[in-house]
Amino acid sequence: MDPILAGFILYLLGILIVGFLTVRLTRTLDDYILAGRKLNYWVVAFSERASGESAWLLIGLPGLAWASGFSALWPAVGCTFGILFSWVFIAKPLRDQSEKYSAITLPDFFEARLGDDSRLLRVVSMLIIVFFFTMYVSAQFLAAGKVLNATFGISHLWGMAIGAVIILFYTMMGGFFAVAWTDLVQGILMLVTLVFLPVLALYELGGFDALAARLNEINPALVTITEGKSGWEMWSVIIGGLAIGLGYMGQPHLVTRFMAIRNPVALKKGSLVAVIWAILAFWGAVLVGIFALGLFGTGFEDQEQVMPFMTKALFPAWIAGILISGAIAAMMSTADSQLLVSTSAVSEDIYHQMIDKKASQKKLVMISRIATFCVGVVAFLLALTAEDTVYKFVLYAWAGLGASFGPALLLSLWWKGVTRWGVLAGMISGTLTVVLWKSVFGFSDFLYELVPGFVIALFLVLLVSVLTKTGEYVIE
Repeated sequence: MDPILAGFILYLLGILIVGFLTVRLTRTLDDYILAGRKLNYWVVAFSERASGESAWLLIGLPGLAWASGFSALWPAVGCTFGILFSWVFIAKPLRDQSEKYSAITLPDFFEARLGDDSRLLRVVSMLIIVFFFTMYVSAQFLAAGKVLNATFGISHLWGMAIGAVIILFYTMMGGFFAVAWTDLVQGILMLVTLVFLPVLALYELGGFDALAARLNEINPALVTITEGKSGWEMWSVIIGGLAIGLGYMGQPHLVTRFMAIRNPVALKKGSLVAVIWAILAFWGAVLVGIFALGLFGTGFEDQEQVMPFMTKALFPAWIAGILISGAIAAMMSTADSQLLVSTSAVSEDIYHQMIDKKASQKKLVMISRIATFCVGVVAFLLALTAEDTVYKFVLYAWAGLGASFGPALLLSLWWKGVTRWGVLAGMISGTLTVVLWKSVFGFSDFLYELVPGFVIALFLVLLVSVLTKTGEYVIE
């Protein structure tokens, strides 16, 4: 058997075993969606990081760095600060308040926190989550096709199908328990890949001086952090890269990790683990792309196949198989979490809370598994027609979720004056701004759509809350 294939199969078997073992731990909807709030800080930290950095970290970001050089550091810096902010200002208050209101999903929290008996917040939240997460999961399936194609010559279609089947299986079986524990393994594997791959590549290059000489030979702009741009074009690169960090506080699949930890006091330790992971992983991903440019030049037809090609070229075959699994791990760790959040929006936020409040736990878990399967199938069909790169696909969904939920969640946790109408205005305006900015007006090349989406949503949450505060029911 091909040693690369052997390493890959070994990894997949381990993931499937976790799915089988966690079935018996999933007895209630609370278990399926939040693992019964029983996870320790190590699992929460690695799960949050692995879920937050999807295939774009091992596939998209190295591809961006290969194409644009050191200017790819701006997204890395923005993401690191965004992660730190989210752990410091969102994690503990959300964990405390979600338990206080018995909320197991983000729509649950908004409705309980703001006393919304109209159910508008729940329905709007659910629609936003399902819409953007379906696209997000599609990006992960698309990445699976690219990695398996570059590694084993499998067609994109079959590569996407293999990734989709595996993710759907263990997510449907074990719910959040399976997702969290596989995320721990996947997070470790991603980190190992992103640390050791650039170290070996630098050794092969002969050091940074040799790298600089090679990049100058290809294009001198690649050694600058602005890609040789000036004026607004330069500022667009910088602001757009840094602004990615704004999205972290609004990602439902990440903030639910904070709700699942056993001991809220341990979140401080978790934040340290998460930030160290981020620094090592983001720098590693950027360096993988830059070093690949130095080693192999500009000959890649698809820039997002840089990482698997480089791994096969530098490592023994069986190790390459395991490390390439790191890219699959990145895809799986995000897709499973997003499937789970989309599932909870259907089973808990709609069916349980609005259709059948007396539904048995067994029935709710069954509905959750069916919803997981349905969302996965739609995402797979969307991936078949995708034309954008994984990087652009992910950034669009990231912007939509970050603008819709980020300002609303931040102010709901820290400002007693926020109202349900303010939050609703923020969610709707954030979503519409992102969609119109990118898909209708095509302004994304001018400025990343998360920036106007976040700013407008934040402004409207504040303005509408002030205008509607009189007579509004606000839970203290």
